Amino acid sequence: MWLFLVLYLIIVNLLLFSWMGIDKRRARAHAWRISEKRLWITAVIGGAIGGWIAMQVFRHKTKHTAFVFGFPCLIAMHVLLVLYLL
Repeated sequence: MWLFLVLYLIIVNLLLFSWMGIDKRRARAHAWRISEKRLWITAVIGGAIGGWIAMQVFRHKTKHTAFVFGFPCLIAMHVLLVLYLL
């Protein structure tokens, strides 16, 4: 059970990290973008850490207050949920 949870979290965080990088590249190229809705849904289902790290690495969405405060709040909620499950 725990192995499944760890693998799930790794995959969803890598996915959001990748999408943030792709979205940043597309923003610079004025190309089709990944929707914020998709980014948020991925963060809510467990990818907030990957999204927050991507914000720092790619300097993407750092001027959006919802992302700047929302991702850390989601991280805190995810940590509390994992601690509760323990």
